[in-house]
Amino acid sequence: MTPGTDPRRVADTVRFYELLGRIEQRVGGRRRLADCDGSMDWPERGVYFFFEEGEERHGSGEGSRVVRVGTHALKAGSKATLCDRLRQHRGSATNGGGNHRGSIFRLLVGESLALRGDCVGPRSWGVASSAGAAAGRLDLAPAAVKETEADLEQRVSAVIGAMSVVWLSVPDAPGPESARGRIERGAIALLSNAVTPAADQASANWLGAHSGRPAVRSSGLWNNNHVEETYDPAFLDEMEALITAWS
Repeated sequence: MTPGTDPRRVADTVRFYELLGRIEQRVGGRRRLADCDGSMDWPERGVYFFFEEGEERHGSGEGSRVVRVGTHALKAGSKATLCDRLRQHRGSATNGGGNHRGSIFRLLVGESLALRGDCVGPRSWGVASSAGAAAGRLDLAPAAVKETEADLEQRVSAVIGAMSVVWLSVPDAPGPESARGRIERGAIALLSNAVTPAADQASANWLGAHSGRPAVRSSGLWNNNHVEETYDPAFLDEMEALITAWS
């Protein structure tokens, strides 16, 4: 156990991974994101959990640690599905490209790759909400923005595509107070090292250690929100009830 970690938090983390084990049994195991497609039996809405090679648990037991938690459709009336969101993170299955402006996960990974020195990061990365708007802000041609970002987008697709993912079906209505939102916030806060030590730490070689975002570096997660919050263990009860109903 990491020095300074609350034993109750360790116990809750152990329970969290036990629940993920039940989810893995339900969906037939983790899936490499690059191998996921629309033909799979996806629930319409849910919460997803990513694992990354080389990132292991230590304080809460053995096995891979979760490196990102996310969901979708947290605005009332949203039509986005779980499959849609994971497809945004994965990028194109045909050419390996992608759109980091539609996926904060892609933006964070790309930024970290550039800062680690894997490639020269384009100055338009993360600028504005579209390539066209970035071009206008930087006085560039839209085609030039896409061209200079293409290499990094492909690198991001390779990194995220190699990660494995499991998901929990949460069939509630879109909206900020959905169970999906509560589970996402609770899991991120439980696993985050940003404020107090969590049960499990990032490895010394974790790519996210190169992030320009303090929230990513300090938390050990590919998450920029909720990492400094205090978790409410009630989200674990909610997860367990959903898993039981789903099974």
